[in-house]
Amino acid sequence: MHESSYERMREFVLKYLNPRKKLKILDVGSYDVGGNYKKLFDNPNWEYYGGDIASGPNVDTVFKKPYDWGLKPESFDVIISGQCLEHVEDTKEWIMQINKALKTGGLVCIIAPWIWREHKYPVDCWRILPDGMNFLLKKVCGFKILKIFIKENDCVGIAKKPHKPIKKIKKIITQIFKK
Repeated sequence: MHESSYERMREFVLKYLNPRKKLKILDVGSYDVGGNYKKLFDNPNWEYYGGDIASGPNVDTVFKKPYDWGLKPESFDVIISGQCLEHVEDTKEWIMQINKALKTGGLVCIIAPWIWREHKYPVDCWRILPDGMNFLLKKVCGFKILKIFIKENDCVGIAKKPHKPIKKIKKIITQIFKK
């Protein structure tokens, strides 16, 4: 991880997370390769979990498979991922695992390089631009975009998993008229 990525995540924490609220936080791709975000989440109200496909430093949960993490649906309030997305071969399947694990109303922050030299851990597949970040967060997952921007070497996407009241209303109406 590089310094600018850490700074972008620090800015996310300060702007979007309430230090007095109990939060369960998942860091996707948390294996410590030259630094991690863990100390940014050092708060007695927050539970930080590092998840990755391999065991190692800063990994609490080893995912079953790259695109089937074996996590309970809607179990995290916040999901972060920094300097991981560029190493993912199937970005749609990966982002759908985030969608699955994130609670309704939960926040996601993804930081990925938009420009950087090749660095295989174990593969290096992509550089992410705002349109690509928007596609993954909004088009694939249906998240509400809070902010997408480029700063220094990083493309940052911050979004919220929306409530789906229309689906609930349709279900209630269907149940009423079935009776």
